Amino acid sequence: MTAMKLPRAMLIDMDDTILSAYGRPRIAWNIIAAEFADELAPLPPEEVATAVLGFAKKFWATAEPVWRLKLGEARRITVRGGFAALAAAGHRPLPDDLAIRIADRFTAYREEEMFVFPGAHETIDRLRALGVRLALVTNGAADTQRAKVERFELAHRFHHVQIEGEHGFGKPEERAYLHAMEALGVTAGDTWMIGDNLEWEVVTPQRLGIYAIWMDVHGEGLPKGSTVKPDRIIRSLAELLPATA
Repeated sequence: MTAMKLPRAMLIDMDDTILSAYGRPRIAWNIIAAEFADELAPLPPEEVATAVLGFAKKFWATAEPVWRLKLGEARRITVRGGFAALAAAGHRPLPDDLAIRIADRFTAYREEEMFVFPGAHETIDRLRALGVRLALVTNGAADTQRAKVERFELAHRFHHVQIEGEHGFGKPEERAYLHAMEALGVTAGDTWMIGDNLEWEVVTPQRLGIYAIWMDVHGEGLPKGSTVKPDRIIRSLAELLPATA
C-alpha cells in the first residue's frame, strides 16, 4: 500500500489493538476447561468450552452495554448458560459453584495473559513525536480499564484517555467519538479511528466521516458475509507509520 500522509489525530482502541486482551476466546476457554477436566468428567473439556462459547455468543449478541462494565458477572452467566445447555442435551448437571469457579478462573487467566503487542508502545510514541494528536478510547469498567492503562504505561502516551466507565458513554455511541475529537481539538476529517471491532471502530466512525482502520492482528480477514468495508486493514500499529518515520 502507498504510504499515506498522517492525520492530525488518531483515536485508538486498547483491547486487542494495543493489548492482547480478549481475542481468540475459543483457545482461552479450552485452556480453562482443561484445568477443570477432573471435575467436568466424564464430559470432555472441549465440549464444555464449546457449550460456553455458544451461549456467550448468543448472550453478547443482545447484551445491554451495561454488561461491558460487569465482565466478571457476565462470564458467570455464560458458564451457567453453557452448563444448562449441556444438561438440556442429556448430560449430567454440573454444580453452580463449579460454574462460578470456572468463570472466575477465566477472568483471572485473561488478566494474567494480557500483554502489549510488540512495537505498540514504540509506534504510539513515534506518532506523538510526529505531531499526531492521540486519544485512547476504550469501552469497559472504570476500575478494570484504568488498571490496564496504568499497568501497561499508556496514560502519558496519549493526549486524552477516554474510558467508558469513567465517562458514562462508550462506543458505538456517537458521542464517544465526538467527545474524543473535541478533547483533541479536531474534526472528523482530521481523524483516523483504529481498532479491532468492526461496529465500534469502523461502522460508526465511517458514518461520522472518520477514516476507519480495522485491526486484524491474526490476519484472519473479514468475517464471512460481512458487509463492512474498512478504509484500511492492518495487522499491527506499526503499519500506521510512514516508511520514512
